[in-house]
Amino acid sequence: MSLAVKEKTTVRLVFFGAAGVGKTALIQRFLQDKFDPKYKRTVEELHSIENVIDGVKIKIEIMDTSGSYSFPAMKKLCIRNSDAFALVYSIDDPESFEEVRRLRDEVLEIKEDKCTPIVVVGNKADQENQRQVLAEDVMSTVELDWNASYLEASAKDNTNVIDVFKELLQQVNLPSRLSPALHRRRETYPKVLDLGVRRPRMNKTNSCTIS
Repeated sequence: MSLAVKEKTTVRLVFFGAAGVGKTALIQRFLQDKFDPKYKRTVEELHSIENVIDGVKIKIEIMDTSGSYSFPAMKKLCIRNSDAFALVYSIDDPESFEEVRRLRDEVLEIKEDKCTPIVVVGNKADQENQRQVLAEDVMSTVELDWNASYLEASAKDNTNVIDVFKELLQQVNLPSRLSPALHRRRETYPKVLDLGVRRPRMNKTNSCTIS
């Protein structure tokens, strides 16, 4: 791990995805432990939180983006200046996963790094009876072909929301001891450590190493 990575104290996470897939809902659940069922169009919002981990103050910036991407130049700049990406689709909307495919290609092209930290999130897991995107198919594509991480989540039921953020932060080499830091913020999201067992990961055929 390089010295620059070790000394990194500000990390920007970006949530991309088609309109209506629940990007804002995931972020709101993480930051405020609440869920608003009413859809509100997001233009672009930057949230910031700070935690002290092992005596080091870590600033985590979370960018919530619009699904319309009206300003390509701004989007390109956002990708270039960010560290990790959550690509969100809805399990009841196959086209939203196709948008994830397009977004991944765009992120990798702009970052010029095939090892760019990416977590693909299948949101609205609470709507299993309306599922149109099979988890097995997505898992195979994301983890085996793309060498990225995959999770299904539900902002409504607060399922795997914290895991999404843990995965993003671990991929940018922040200390993995995120849970104690979040525990100190338990008045904001008291159930952060009560997430149950996460599904086993698939074995990857390729890997990106950090020297």
